[in-house]
Amino acid sequence: MSLFAVAVVIILGIILLLLEFLVVPGVTVVGIAGFLLMIFGLVASYHFHGPQVGLYTMGITTGVSIVTIYYIFKQKTWKKVGLKSSIDSRHSPFDISKVHPGDSGMTITRLAPIGKVKVNDIICEGKSISGFIDENTHVEVTKVLNTQLIVKPKI
Repeated sequence: MSLFAVAVVIILGIILLLLEFLVVPGVTVVGIAGFLLMIFGLVASYHFHGPQVGLYTMGITTGVSIVTIYYIFKQKTWKKVGLKSSIDSRHSPFDISKVHPGDSGMTITRLAPIGKVKVNDIICEGKSISGFIDENTHVEVTKVLNTQLIVKPKI
């Protein structure tokens, strides 16, 4: 195996490890393949070209890896490829004195088993006690909690 082939295998391994860190979340086949390609390139360097070339290859591989990681952190690559959206929704409590067990209303979203319901012109979170309830279904309130209504389909 030529030194060029060894270099290509090691560079491909580094690229796959970078993809693992930057694009693919968790430990996946991409990261494992990158690690194995780097190890294979180093072992091939030792095996086909002797210990001196193997040590040089290991030193160059370590140096390139460190410089690449430093460059990624220095250039804020994480911020460029990372998720920038944030969740800014809030829970809006409702006046529990306006809703009583036995009141009827309509589902706004599918309750699977939690979703939005509208009861007495109040939109709040509803929870189904009898499984899934499709949207635009008439429901009856069975229990009123501080943050949600327990409902069942109206017969």
